[in-house]
Amino acid sequence: MMNQEQNDLITRIGPNTPCGRLMRNYWQPAALTAELADSRPIKAVRLLGEEFVLFRDEAGRLGLMDRDCPHRGADLAFGRLENGGLRCAFHGWLFDVEGKCLETPAEPANSPLCQNIRQRAYPVVERSGILWAYFGEGEPPAFPETDCFVAPGAYTFAFKGLMECNWLQALEVGIDPAHASFLHRFFEDEDTSASYGKQFRAKSAGSDLPMTRILREYDRPIINVERTEYGLRLIALRQLNDEQMHVRVTNQLFPHAFVIPMSAEMTITQWHVPVDDENCYWYAIFTSYAQPVDKQKMRDQRLQLYELPDYRSRRNRANDYGFDPHEQATETYTGMGLDINVHDQWAVESMGKIQNRTREHLGQSDKAIIQYRRLLREQIEKVQGGQKPMLFLDATSARGVQGPATMDGIGPAFGWETYWMEVDVKRRRGAPWMVPVPAEIAAKTPRLSAAE
Repeated sequence: MMNQEQNDLITRIGPNTPCGRLMRNYWQPAALTAELADSRPIKAVRLLGEEFVLFRDEAGRLGLMDRDCPHRGADLAFGRLENGGLRCAFHGWLFDVEGKCLETPAEPANSPLCQNIRQRAYPVVERSGILWAYFGEGEPPAFPETDCFVAPGAYTFAFKGLMECNWLQALEVGIDPAHASFLHRFFEDEDTSASYGKQFRAKSAGSDLPMTRILREYDRPIINVERTEYGLRLIALRQLNDEQMHVRVTNQLFPHAFVIPMSAEMTITQWHVPVDDENCYWYAIFTSYAQPVDKQKMRDQRLQLYELPDYRSRRNRANDYGFDPHEQATETYTGMGLDINVHDQWAVESMGKIQNRTREHLGQSDKAIIQYRRLLREQIEKVQGGQKPMLFLDATSARGVQGPATMDGIGPAFGWETYWMEVDVKRRRGAPWMVPVPAEIAAKTPRLSAAE
């Protein structure tokens, strides 16, 4: 249990808040690449409690600027793409991707006004189907060389979804290994041959047991939490019998992402990005270690569940998340359909816009939540003290953050510690796109090398 001041410290992300200053040390997902794919590649973006306009100019360059025109404050998201930049529709002022004013056409021909005007602009890059923006001071950090960023585009697929709640409670459901046995419980097991693109539907590695059965029948996992260079490693153990142990290894990637196994061939790296204090988007990159991703199938699956342009779940608070009492009695634990993202959304939105943690009571199964909050407070304090937080990487150190290793499979009850690493090594090294870790980098990162 915490007091209100402590809860505000770790949840509020405005530009002048301690957690907001921490978040601005990292690249943030601003939009899916697909959102700028039409004939007018301009998009209004609300992120970290501020308003921006994202665009791709006629030469293909990406730009992100404050949304209000520095002339009279009109909305640049309604501007025109022409003459090398974004032109305000109010008086025709023109800005390039770096925020430089190129023209002030309503002014006298010899006016020097344009030379003194600059719109605040931010770096934007494209990685793995997502457009990333950096809002901090100075040079932005390098991207870690995690699998989702190293894999070629054919082996990744990106999507997102809106959650109407604070980012932290949305993240915390993803680093809670215990909830899956309840919130995502299915009373009957599906045909696992139809599990492509679906979470918790495939067979567990090393067995014929579907994950749905394991979660349903073994609901008291032993949870281990380890500090790592990138955040936390979470290991959930479910002992099936005297000889067999189900092992699920997931990761918290600081500050607001996690990496989980979706199947024996695919992982999900998912960020929970603050729109403001009371809304967030989850952005996910699905990474395949075997065949190229069937992007059309993955997209079609999700567009049945989400409405564009806001990527809002069709099952939401307004329609009680599709709750069906008959389904709850006979098919699923929640009665809210088969999409586990809807289950998560109900859970975190039902806590309120910002969860009141002064009323919660944590148990032993919440040890990952406790560790993460401690880590978050530590990194906030570092930034407050003028230091760079963890995972603020340069090009060299970025090479030392790879993987991270994940696992969802059944191994020996004794010796599972090395078993899961061996499975991960086999999968990752077998990926067509995998590049071996250089010896000099491996020597500097012994923890990661052990799992590689």
